[in-house]
Amino acid sequence: MPPHAWSAWLLAALAAFACGSVPFGPLVARAKGVDLRKVGSGNIGATNVSRALGWKWGVLVYLLDAAKGAAPVLAAGAWSGALGRDPAEVPRADMWWWLLLPVAAVLGHIFSPFVGFKGGKGVATGSGAMLAVYPVLTGPLLVAIGLWAVLLAATRYMSIASMAAAISIPLTVAAAAILRTGDGTPDGELPVAHAMPAIAVTAAVAFLVVLKHRGNIERLLAGTENRLGRKGNAPAPRG
Repeated sequence: MPPHAWSAWLLAALAAFACGSVPFGPLVARAKGVDLRKVGSGNIGATNVSRALGWKWGVLVYLLDAAKGAAPVLAAGAWSGALGRDPAEVPRADMWWWLLLPVAAVLGHIFSPFVGFKGGKGVATGSGAMLAVYPVLTGPLLVAIGLWAVLLAATRYMSIASMAAAISIPLTVAAAAILRTGDGTPDGELPVAHAMPAIAVTAAVAFLVVLKHRGNIERLLAGTENRLGRKGNAPAPRG
């Protein structure tokens, strides 16, 4: 299978950015008569929707944000033939481009032009997008979801659970490659070398997620971070 044209992949990346930029949180909140920027943390994501409208609406927004990340990644994977294939059989150029689509979707959510380029933190969008990179990232993403659930239940801090889950993905990808048995991939590379695109891209997404949580980190260190389950109809904090 020859590598696909970079111009087609560039269009796919732009489509992923456009899909990621759709602000489902504010749209759902507006339909319920709430300005999401003026309640809770002021964030446009599912967590703040849960605070403002209740957990059912938060779950809906999470699923919508995850779907907008997954849709362009699945479409591009099916178009290129990468979806469902052994990663070692996918041309390196196509694998790099395909793995960059989750980054494009997350950037669309974080820098959405529909909300003044001040979007959310990209956790739901990134999880949906990376789950769709099947089978390359599906397993590591499921591990991250399990870690997220355990930490959220233990701490009730959404920020801690989200950052830890994001950081775990490149570590899981690297560990799986290092522990892989056999003589290497069909092209003769060692498994860890062939996994470098996935490690690099998931590390970039994790960096973006942590960067968007810098305010949460400051509040965690100050002991003022809100725990999940605490309603937040108070005005959004500055900064």
